[in-house]
Amino acid sequence: MYTQVFYLLRSKQDGRHLAARQGEGEETKTFLLLFAADHEALTYLSTHAPETRDRFTVESVTLPQVGGLIQRWGFAGMAMVRDPLEPKVDFVGTRTR
Repeated sequence: MYTQVFYLLRSKQDGRHLAARQGEGEETKTFLLLFAADHEALTYLSTHAPETRDRFTVESVTLPQVGGLIQRWGFAGMAMVRDPLEPKVDFVGTRTR
């Protein structure tokens, strides 16, 4: 499992990662958005925000690195994209703030 690679989208402008939000108001939590393949990340951008595609880069990370990113950037967990066209997202690993 530690060798599993995930892909994420990172802004070329400010270095922040693309995230998914769940909930409303003060109950809103932010999750690190992850993809199973690099082409899925690019498909997601091309489908839902084609005008911003050139502003992001695809990064690969392993599971231990994901944990560090979640802690460092204060995410509530990770959001795994199952279908970049719909999009269908599974929210995993919530934590309290």
